[in-house]
Amino acid sequence: MPRLPENILRCPVCSVALELSATGRTLGCATGHRFDAAKQGYFNLLTGRGTPFLPDTAAMVQARTDFLGAGHYDRLRDTVSVLAQRRAVAPRVILDAGAGTGYYLDGLRRGHPEASLVALDISKFALRRAARLLDDDGVCLVWDVWRPLPIQDGAVDLLTNIFAPRNPEEFHRVLRPGGVLVVVTPLPGHLAEIADDAGLLVVPGDKADGVSTTLAGLFHEMEAVVVDYPLRLSRTDVYNAALMGPAGHHLDQAVLLDRLASLPEWTGARARFTVQVFGRSAGTATLADV
Repeated sequence: MPRLPENILRCPVCSVALELSATGRTLGCATGHRFDAAKQGYFNLLTGRGTPFLPDTAAMVQARTDFLGAGHYDRLRDTVSVLAQRRAVAPRVILDAGAGTGYYLDGLRRGHPEASLVALDISKFALRRAARLLDDDGVCLVWDVWRPLPIQDGAVDLLTNIFAPRNPEEFHRVLRPGGVLVVVTPLPGHLAEIADDAGLLVVPGDKADGVSTTLAGLFHEMEAVVVDYPLRLSRTDVYNAALMGPAGHHLDQAVLLDRLASLPEWTGARARFTVQVFGRSAGTATLADV
């Protein structure tokens, strides 16, 4: 049964407290709204029209699982965990907005074994993996980060946002005073050596500055670390890197495999990221005030 403190979740329909049943298989509120766990362990809270955004497909999630499983982003995960341990002391609740397969939450769990974990993502295929990985240490919720989050005000101590959309006002609302937000974005030149062959999207030069600007008035930057290291990628790794990201929605897998067949057995590339740590600013500023 997932370890979930009381008064963490709120009903996406009526906004009252959403509690976990004694069996751990149902989330319900006092007004009668119920959400049953899928057999794979996640809860789908999206109601009505759902989301207009494209969730990652099963093939994209498999590619990400294989790429991460090869260890290529372990150094990034370790950096996120070290910064989180330094800035967020004994967090009770850790939320990953855009959690994917739970890879980064799993890293955070090692540094904060007593914390309860909440994984949000719009892909049920990703959360199937996350639910299996996190087991009873976390609850996995299918949700659109652009909508009001199904989280109570001030319930979260540490919030991570890694290669995912950001909802500054909602992040501010759900973080407690003194809470910490960790944002990871790719830097220009990230995987540039394989970008043409893999059809990767170009990273804009002001990506990190754009994050700070978007969060201004609600959060203040406490620390920023550049993570830059070499990778040795097989043809399969390049294929997975292409398919696991946003471009994967539009790639023809057969065409991609044919294009990558001419690559050497191993290709050198660089992984380049910015990890930014933000503190929650006081007050209730909104983006309209910035």
